[in-house]
Amino acid sequence: MTEITFWFEFASTYSYLSAMRIEEKAKSAGVDIVWKPFLLGPIFKAQGWDTSPFNLYQSKGFYMIRDIQRIAEARGLPFRMPNPFPQNGLQAARLALAGLEDGWGPDFIKAVYKAEFGEGKPISDRETLMTALRAAGAEPSRAFARAETAEVKAALRENTDEAQRKGIFGAPSFTTGDGELFWGDDRLDQALAWSLKK
Repeated sequence: MTEITFWFEFASTYSYLSAMRIEEKAKSAGVDIVWKPFLLGPIFKAQGWDTSPFNLYQSKGFYMIRDIQRIAEARGLPFRMPNPFPQNGLQAARLALAGLEDGWGPDFIKAVYKAEFGEGKPISDRETLMTALRAAGAEPSRAFARAETAEVKAALRENTDEAQRKGIFGAPSFTTGDGELFWGDDRLDQALAWSLKK
């Protein structure tokens, strides 16, 4: 079956929008999803940034918040900007990798995004993550132990390295089987359509 790779970062507002709709969109298109959590921090540092461009460029940050508000409202999604922004998504990303191996990954990913951008909760907080794990049907102590293994930590580093090799510079991004790159929630439909052409 045709597949698309969904590159997401838990600190990314627009990744929230994509995570909440990609399954339905992909199912309608007949496309499988490969979920790929990665870290934007090293990618931003390679571009000379020490934080999100939405923090570096104030006008861009104000626009982003209003843009997300409009889109979320149109899609029936809650939106509350967490403080601080961006959030530290390292532990969440490791847990997501563990969940993607065990079958509860997508539900956990969506639960984290709902907590972060739907309720404004800190996703580095263990209680927030435990609530998301339970919502996904995972056993928290087992999930946290798995997330701390050398294997999972290495997998997240490799995802980030692979993203850099592919020229990914932001999230969400989507790649197709022939290596085409699409960036941004507003490119999801185009990415799905492209994947079906090849």
